[in-house]
Amino acid sequence: MAALLLSSRFPTTASSSSATPASTRPAPSFISFPKAPAAATARRRGRGPLLASSAAAPPAPAPAAQPFRELPASETTVLVTGATGYIGRYVVRELLRRGHRVLAVARARSGIRGRNSAEDVVADLAPAQVIFSDVTDPDALLADLSAHGPVHVAVCCLASRGGGVQDSWRVDYSATLHTLQAARGLGAAHFVLLSAICVQKPLLEFQRAKLKFEEELAAEAARDPSFTYSIVRPTAFFKSLGGQVDIVKNGQPYVMFGDGKLCACKPISEEDLAAFIADCIYDEDKMNKVLPIGGPGKALTPLEQGEMLFRLLGREPKFIKVPIQLMDAVIWVLDGLAKLFPGLEDAAEFGKIGRYYASESMLLLDPETGEYSDERTPSYGKDTLEQFFERVIREGMAGQELGEQTIF
Repeated sequence: MAALLLSSRFPTTASSSSATPASTRPAPSFISFPKAPAAATARRRGRGPLLASSAAAPPAPAPAAQPFRELPASETTVLVTGATGYIGRYVVRELLRRGHRVLAVARARSGIRGRNSAEDVVADLAPAQVIFSDVTDPDALLADLSAHGPVHVAVCCLASRGGGVQDSWRVDYSATLHTLQAARGLGAAHFVLLSAICVQKPLLEFQRAKLKFEEELAAEAARDPSFTYSIVRPTAFFKSLGGQVDIVKNGQPYVMFGDGKLCACKPISEEDLAAFIADCIYDEDKMNKVLPIGGPGKALTPLEQGEMLFRLLGREPKFIKVPIQLMDAVIWVLDGLAKLFPGLEDAAEFGKIGRYYASESMLLLDPETGEYSDERTPSYGKDTLEQFFERVIREGMAGQELGEQTIF
């Protein structure tokens, strides 16, 4: 089975001199959202509170949403959080290419293991206006952004790094909620959320956290008719399927679970996904909708992905088939140990994440049949997995490095 990535995340700039002075604008504010459910969930499971970041000072009434759909891209400001992540970087570039003014929120040190400095981030995202802030601190986020408003649209590409229990609620729910609160406080009339297709069958903590925020987002649009949203649920990313290219290139067998047909996906490139996300800004057909999206072509199983890779390399296929029951045994042990040693809770969750991606298809789940459907999963873009494999064979995984939690 291909490498599994357990973490995800991509004119002119807006400047403080062109923004309305903070003293002349209405006080930044937003609807008061309910606290994250993580603490209650933790109590039901015998754990302590997972986060307290939702307990910010009570907000005041929100300013009117900024209309933008009749404006040219050059006159719209788009706020992007998760701007230095895998997908967020490409989203920023696509928005800039289309002429939007972009406010990109980033950490002072970003990238895998924080290897990129603030100077690296500014150079990478130029000419976007980079705002260094902490999305897990709602007061700091709004304060750091207040001099750069108003904004018309927000795009949230945040995702927890590994899918750990507490990190999922801290990022996939709370930090994403803080983005919505800050964006609404600065007048945003539309919110584009990068979610995941796997939330349609929520068995994992990060999926529950994402779904909870999706509910909050829809509730805000129902409360205020001038506010709209688009929830983008992509399938697999190319990067998460490329981890075995070098291994196979070096003569080793391709590793997969079971017979390699347990699951399938319609992977989408980062550029195509960024373009789809940017389309959501002006396309009224994408307003107030959940939008599952995959790349072009038919769905591919791990077996088919491996066969494609061997064909491109001109070699006879060699596979190692790992029994899925092996993962079940590991998860059972980790679950038991986590009850005795809470520090192992994330290790058990990581095992469940690996098991999920090894056996569940990243395709639209047909509500009528309860089966995953290739035909019902929308396709978008032009980049194919075969083209990606060809490029990685030639150039390696530069710029596509896997995160800290991977399988194979």
